[in-house]
Amino acid sequence: MADPFAQAAGWPVERQSRGRIQRIAGKLPPVEVPSTISFGAEYEVPTDVLCEPWCSAMPAASDVFLTCYFLVLGVLCVYGLHRYSLVWLYYRHRSREPRLTSCFRELPTVTVQLPMYNEPAVARRIIEAAAALDYPRDRLEIQVLDDSTDDTVRIVTETVERLRQRGVDAVYLHRDDRTGFKAGALAEGLRLAKGQFLCVFDADFVPVPGTLRELIHYFADPEVGLVQARWVHLNRSESLLTKAQAVLLDGHFVIEHAARNRSGRFMSFNGTAGMWRRECIEDAGGWQHDTLTEDLDLSYRAQLKGWKFVYLPDVVAPAELPPEMRAFKVQQHRWTKGGAQTLRKLLPAIMRSRLPLRIKVEAFFHLTSCIVYLFMVALTMMIMPAVMLRHQLFESEPVASAVVAVGIMVLACFSAATFYTASQLAILNSWWNSIKYIPFLMCLGIGISLNNARATLSGFFSDTGTFERTPKYADAEPTRCARRSRAQGRRMAGRVDGQTCLELVLGFGFLLGILLCAADREVAGCIPFLALFMIGYLYVGGCSLTGRRVAAPRPASAPA
Repeated sequence: MADPFAQAAGWPVERQSRGRIQRIAGKLPPVEVPSTISFGAEYEVPTDVLCEPWCSAMPAASDVFLTCYFLVLGVLCVYGLHRYSLVWLYYRHRSREPRLTSCFRELPTVTVQLPMYNEPAVARRIIEAAAALDYPRDRLEIQVLDDSTDDTVRIVTETVERLRQRGVDAVYLHRDDRTGFKAGALAEGLRLAKGQFLCVFDADFVPVPGTLRELIHYFADPEVGLVQARWVHLNRSESLLTKAQAVLLDGHFVIEHAARNRSGRFMSFNGTAGMWRRECIEDAGGWQHDTLTEDLDLSYRAQLKGWKFVYLPDVVAPAELPPEMRAFKVQQHRWTKGGAQTLRKLLPAIMRSRLPLRIKVEAFFHLTSCIVYLFMVALTMMIMPAVMLRHQLFESEPVASAVVAVGIMVLACFSAATFYTASQLAILNSWWNSIKYIPFLMCLGIGISLNNARATLSGFFSDTGTFERTPKYADAEPTRCARRSRAQGRRMAGRVDGQTCLELVLGFGFLLGILLCAADREVAGCIPFLALFMIGYLYVGGCSLTGRRVAAPRPASAPA
């Protein structure tokens, strides 16, 4: 251990690097180190007495730090291995597509539920799209479940009245309070619904006319409680942000849902674009509003009761992606906080149940996935000191250092790339289109981790909270209301908060770290990894501050 007093004084210092002793101070003349240090005229303390506690404490502190660092990396690697397992399950079971064993001779009555809150930009569009669904008029009911307090009330009232004049069975249910938020509205609609099957669409969706006929016949099996369609994206190619979100959701729908459902594990309802059997909802305890993800909560309760779910990736439901960073953050915060609340509520019951081990293991990883963001933030704070300390651990073993670094990259980083590339290959059938946005997707996942880590802690330690709706702008079909919503979103984006400031500070901190690494060739290999953090935090923080979006190249025709 080099003498810290000698270092502070600028005396020559020797250190070991890759097994060789190198001189750092250059050609300075030798300087004699004093044996004592005087404090005033009366006190003299030997130099080695002052240095000894410092020299003995530093190795212990760095050992503790590196232990915590590798613990964080170990947890991230475990969840990375889980992503590999989902990809493996997907390819192993992808041929087990759902097949109809019987059909209804006479189509049953279906209630289409459209929950919304202050959605002037998209309210008319979703109601008219629901009315255009290809289903017998005498067996189709449309419920508009509206908690709005703005101009949405007028728009919905006029639209529903026009549909009634055309002979459509449309019902407008308006609540003066938001008790239970979306779950409360769905519970109220369930109480008044005519149909034994209920199909839910959020306000930003535009269902395809044939959707109900594609879904309904799977309920001829009396054990089926839910049939879920796959989301596709109306504004997929609008910007880098929407393109990255589309890839994120494709991974969830193409790989996760298919792997879990076809391998006999639990999957989740996504809150929209799915059809429920009324008996299943009631048997599972109904819509409950003690979490912000009432869909995930009901899904697990229903499957614990023995109901079967069916996932149909070929039945698609187009929807709008949040085009602004603030809107994306709101959505991610709600999903993550609700996931943490559902984990707290249901995981103990799942672990105590008599379910097969494979279902319990997958449920554990599914419900605890929110904690990854906590470890990502921890990694953010630890990675620069760890880079500087890595020679202490592998001082004379460069091969071991390289093996550990590559192993961590493969488990913690490449697993995400493999996961999302597999989803894009399944949809686009093109390697280049599958991988070109993956690096940016990884940056976005890092940049949003601070937002989602806060949501996870809030879900663990606070009450239900407010269901904050995701702002919608009807990008695919601009209207005056949509333009007004977009302008309001940009005004909100100009507000500076502590989280945005911290994201920018972290981004510039990683920029400084990259410059320091560039000056030392021994750690220059860490620069690409650090760049992911820098770009992620600067992009998320910058877009939150400005409200601007980085345009993405538009293909000739946007893929589904």
